[in-house]
Amino acid sequence: MRLISKIPHPLSVLMVVIILAALATWLVPAGKFYTLTYSAPYFVLNKNGTEVQLSVTQKTLDSLHISAPVAAFTNGTIRKPVSVPGSYHRLPRNSQGVVSVIEAPIKGIYDTIDIILFVLLIGGFIQVFNATGALEAGLKSLSATMRGREGWLIIIITFLLTFGGASYGMAEEAFAFYPVLVPLFLAAGYDLLVPVAIIFGGTQLGTLSSFSNPFSTIIASNACGISWTDGLNGRLLMFVLSSAIYITYVFRYAQKVRNNPSASLVYRSDGAVQSPFPAFSEQGGGSPLTSRTILLLIVFFLAFATMITGVVVWHWWLLEMSAVFLVAAVLIAILQRMGQKDFIETFIKGAEGLLSVAFIIGAARGVTAILDGGNISDTIVYEASQLVSGMPSGVFMVMMLVLYCLFTLFISSSSGMAVVTMPIMGGLAAAAHVPGREIVNSYLFGMGIMGFITPTGLLLPSLALVGISLKSWWKFVWPLMAILLIVCAVFLVIGVRL
Repeated sequence: MRLISKIPHPLSVLMVVIILAALATWLVPAGKFYTLTYSAPYFVLNKNGTEVQLSVTQKTLDSLHISAPVAAFTNGTIRKPVSVPGSYHRLPRNSQGVVSVIEAPIKGIYDTIDIILFVLLIGGFIQVFNATGALEAGLKSLSATMRGREGWLIIIITFLLTFGGASYGMAEEAFAFYPVLVPLFLAAGYDLLVPVAIIFGGTQLGTLSSFSNPFSTIIASNACGISWTDGLNGRLLMFVLSSAIYITYVFRYAQKVRNNPSASLVYRSDGAVQSPFPAFSEQGGGSPLTSRTILLLIVFFLAFATMITGVVVWHWWLLEMSAVFLVAAVLIAILQRMGQKDFIETFIKGAEGLLSVAFIIGAARGVTAILDGGNISDTIVYEASQLVSGMPSGVFMVMMLVLYCLFTLFISSSSGMAVVTMPIMGGLAAAAHVPGREIVNSYLFGMGIMGFITPTGLLLPSLALVGISLKSWWKFVWPLMAILLIVCAVFLVIGVRL
């Protein structure tokens, strides 16, 4: 217990990061690029708050040295403001003080309220479903069926989540899987780090190997002025290679913990951590499921299937996904004949259980609020672009990978990173005689690798969901990051020579 008390809470870690970001605004010069957005029927060029309407033509984009096609704006692929190459200029320093630091996490909650509500509604949904006993019964049945073959669950689920991240950008929606998978893997003899590695790690690896992700690969390719299919074969190869490396790494750790529980990094760093999700006994695991239990499980899994289908096919996002789980919770209550008072109290109790995660999500976005308020994000990008210009192609690509790793500490949004950096770095690529596809790859690889540890992304909320520390995760993930960094650097250097 004494060891656990010394481990800082994720909110404490994020407040330290916010303070460091505020200090950076006193040291780094302020500056910005002009930005271009599409607001039908015009392009809007923002010059330090002064908006100029421009005609929606390719000639307009060419005059601003933006390589993206007009269609990428008009069809909604690019929605965020795009940096205009060559327009960087210094601004008066706008250092962020004590008041800004205090307001930052609150602003972050405002900016992420859609994600926060999604998480809270998942908490309510899971609590209602847990109250029926169907989840425990289903997990007992699955555990009995897979007894002796639990390793295949790690391989299959990790691959599916990585595929979700690489194909359509699965990220926040994976939070919904923790209440299901944590009890299952604990019952199989693994520790709390394993489900985090599978769920968060799997979707994060998908960022690195994104081959059709509309929020990263497609937006970045358009902003760079190339087709997203340029380099597709190479990204599919990276998907297979990185998935094999990652699944092997996770599988070996999981088996080591199962064979020797004292080898658990969670136990060594955090002590005996209690799972926040209800555990279940494997006794009676072979009992047949009742018809009501089967019906409840069908509704449960249909909720997830509907969410995934909606995102991929109907282009849903957090509003629609949240509604799915709310409706599913009501359906489960009706099938269970749960009274309205019991249902509401149970639902609210579940939401309360994830309130700390909600605050962590908001605080993480507060870091971005500080950097944007101090106008230093664009300065970091500009100075980095000046640093790598004129380098030999191989060195240039390795430096791009390193820079995107560093950028991810400041900009954790894949689409935000794409529209801020791609127009600038794409122009540098042409001057360095580097294919645009490799610039996109360096962006994907850098965000994919550093996303495993950046505090402003989904890592801290994921760790908070299972109650383990950043220290445990760091000990687990740093050797993997080193392996992936070497593989990605070699891949980029080979790519510029093809």
